[in-house]
Amino acid sequence: MEYKKFDNTYIVRIDPGEEIVEKVHELAVKEKITLAHVNALGAVKEITVGVFDTVHKKYMANSFTGLYEIVSLHGTITEKADEPYLHLHMSAGDQNGTVVGGHLSKAVVSATCEMVVTLVAGKVGRKFSEEIGLNLFAF
Repeated sequence: MEYKKFDNTYIVRIDPGEEIVEKVHELAVKEKITLAHVNALGAVKEITVGVFDTVHKKYMANSFTGLYEIVSLHGTITEKADEPYLHLHMSAGDQNGTVVGGHLSKAVVSATCEMVVTLVAGKVGRKFSEEIGLNLFAF
């Protein structure tokens, strides 16, 4: 991963074989990012995305391997217990035009991932909601 900061924005390149969630977390730690919006595109060869089951209060994961173009990758960086907390969603299309997506747990880059991380002035934490089963924004 390489990146450069311009004012309140990081332009990030994640390279082949690198895992996106891991690299975004690494960036947030290194640069002490407490609140930001993430947007990206690129190509991946392994992805794990899921859907939150509101009845059982857990993510149902699906993993895919192959040639995929990132159609959309977006989300937020906030904090929970003074650590970066990532909430990312991704959709990716295969060579047949079939698109899969959901809450992003893992994505290994095949060619490149071009990402823009836009800082937001301020700080937003996370607090676990027993009722919902998720870590929600805590203002």
